[in-house]
Amino acid sequence: MTLIAPFEVRRENFDNTFEFYAPGLKSWQTTEWAPKNPRRFLPVSVTGSACALSCDHCQTKVLQGMISVRMGENLYDVAAKLKANGSEGLLVSGGSTKGGGVPLERHLKHVRRIKEELGMTVIAHSGVVSPRLADALATSGVDGVMLDIIGSDETIRDVYHLDLTTDDFDRSLAMLSEASLRIIPHIILGLHYGKFLGEYRALEMISKYPVSTLIIVILTPLVSTPMEFVVPPSVEEVSSFFGDARVAMPETRINLGCARPMGAIKAELDMAAIDLGLNGMAYPAEGTIAYAASKGLEPKLFEWCCSMSWAGSIADGLSEVVLS
Repeated sequence: MTLIAPFEVRRENFDNTFEFYAPGLKSWQTTEWAPKNPRRFLPVSVTGSACALSCDHCQTKVLQGMISVRMGENLYDVAAKLKANGSEGLLVSGGSTKGGGVPLERHLKHVRRIKEELGMTVIAHSGVVSPRLADALATSGVDGVMLDIIGSDETIRDVYHLDLTTDDFDRSLAMLSEASLRIIPHIILGLHYGKFLGEYRALEMISKYPVSTLIIVILTPLVSTPMEFVVPPSVEEVSSFFGDARVAMPETRINLGCARPMGAIKAELDMAAIDLGLNGMAYPAEGTIAYAASKGLEPKLFEWCCSMSWAGSIADGLSEVVLS
C-alpha cells in the first residue's frame, strides 16, 4: 500500500460527509437504515435475460433480476409504468453483443421524453463503446454512462470471451469523454477467477479521463456459474487497492458498489473503505453507518444507485440517519 495516508488525501479534497446508497436492485435493510421507497431506482434490461457472451462470472444471472422491455413495449412505456409505481430513476442495461457493447441505440431515442415528461433520471450501462453508440448516448441526454473497465487482455478473452484488448476499453473511455458524457467506470476486483490481474492497469486507464465517479466492486461468486466456487480476493489485497485508488485519483469520487462478498468479510471491507478514504458505498453492512460517524464523517443516505454521487441535490433528505 502507498505510504501516503489515503484518508488524509480524502480529507484534503472532500468534505466530511460519507454517502450511503440503497437502490432498488434487491431487498435490503439493516437496523440502521430501512429505505422508504425500494422502487425509487430500478434496473431495466433491453435484452431480457439474453446475452451473447455469457461471461464466466455472471452467466446472465445479473440480468435475470432486472425488469425487461418486453415485445410490443418500448423504453418509455416501461419507464411510465415504473413512474406510476413510485420510481424516480432507472438504469438502462442489458446483455452484451458479441462486440462487447449493450444494444442500446434504438432505445435511447426515448430517454429525452422519459426525462422531460416523467422527470426521471436515466443512467445507461453501455459496455464497450463504438463511435455510433457514443454519438447516440450523447444525443439521448442520459444522465450518466456506466461501463466495466478491464485491464487485462487475458481476462477479456478468458472471462468475457471477447476478441478485444484493453485498448478497446481505453478507446471507450476516450469516446465518452470526447462526447462530454458523465462517465462512471467500474473496476471488478478479482475478476480473473478471484485473482488480481488487470485491476491496476484499469485504474491507470481511468485516471487519464475526467470521470464522474469510480465504482469499485469485488468478485462475488454466483451459483451455477464457472466461478461458483472461486475464492474472492483477500480483504488485505482489496484494502490495498482502495488506498492506492484514493491516492491515484485524489480529486475523484470513489464509491464501493453493490457487488461484494457477504458475511463478515463485507463488514471488514466496508470499514476498510471508510478508513482508506472512499466517498461512499451501496448497501452498507450492519454497523457501518455508525462506524463512519465514529470516524468524524457525517452519514448521508440516498435511495439511489451509487453511480449518482453527483445527484445529491436531487436525492438529499430521502432517509434519516438512525444510529443506535
